[in-house]
Amino acid sequence: MTGIPRIPFTSLVANLPSAIPFTGPETLERKAGNTFRARVGANESAFGPSPRARAAMATEIERAGWYGDPESFELRRKLARIHNVDIAEIVIGAGIDELLGNIVRMTVAPGQAAITSAGAYPTLNYHVRGFGGLIEAVPYRDAREDPPALIDAARRTGAPLIYISNPDNPMGSWHDASTIEAMIGAVPDGALLIVDEAYADFAEPGIIPAIDSSNPRVIRLRTFSKAHGLAGARIGYAIAHREVIAGINRIRNHFGVNRLAQAAAIASLDDSDFLASVCREVAKGRSEYARLASELGMEAHPSMTNFVTIDTGSNERAKALLETLDRRGIFIRMPGVPPLDRCIRITVGTDAERAIVAETLRNLIREGL
Repeated sequence: MTGIPRIPFTSLVANLPSAIPFTGPETLERKAGNTFRARVGANESAFGPSPRARAAMATEIERAGWYGDPESFELRRKLARIHNVDIAEIVIGAGIDELLGNIVRMTVAPGQAAITSAGAYPTLNYHVRGFGGLIEAVPYRDAREDPPALIDAARRTGAPLIYISNPDNPMGSWHDASTIEAMIGAVPDGALLIVDEAYADFAEPGIIPAIDSSNPRVIRLRTFSKAHGLAGARIGYAIAHREVIAGINRIRNHFGVNRLAQAAAIASLDDSDFLASVCREVAKGRSEYARLASELGMEAHPSMTNFVTIDTGSNERAKALLETLDRRGIFIRMPGVPPLDRCIRITVGTDAERAIVAETLRNLIREGL
């Protein structure tokens, strides 16, 4: 007998591409046989968890043999007080990526469309296709997602799901609160709007709208991966009308969030001084990258995130910089869809990492790249 027996894939799985949304830095290191000197491509926090979160995880490790609370009750209770919502209007997940998968599964039937922007955060697309849905993507406008165009696409297609991130990944751009509120008000009947606010902690006042959990047409997503420095712990949350949250609760993995992550998130919420220090350091680093880009004849897009997107002038130059920096031990990323793909995206690292990035980029420009 040759080969392997036929695997009973569904037709959906059999026809999906063999791809994942991201190539991780560990994969790139294994291919190169070297460790990155500066890991500034995945928008992780270079500053790690807060001291209180570290201590909470160290204490909780003694109970790592137990499952996490499937209701994440204490964390939800704390978040409910912070956001002035009912505990039934919050659900915890293993990062925004897991929450996106559950929202797609809850709303998008096979053959239905989900509305997003061409080049926006790709994990939504991964889940939509994985559940048999279709992607309807609209272009960015002036390096920002286009709320009216997203709403128009939802009306035209009858899509049950619309996605926007604010502040945005991969461009770092943003819309003010009134623009997002107008978008929420324009969501068609029978549709749900995801507002991904992964970078909300870095946003200045006037960008993040007030939360109204009485509206069943919008779901707000937050994470502990960015400013809180808990990307590896995999924990985030959604705030929405209680019936929307109840829908997610019908299908989510109730033991998907581990005890250490829950304890760390609770403790991190009590460490506001640390969070503020991270945001200050990120703002400083963004300014440094903007000056560096100007010095090197490139343009840094304004950012309200923990990264800066730099326009290199062309897709060919962006790809060359990405590949050369990779070979020289610096992990960055770039948007994958025109016209955004003329840019590179660099996470704000530590002082030492930013110095490595600056020195290497200066050398590459002197070498004619």
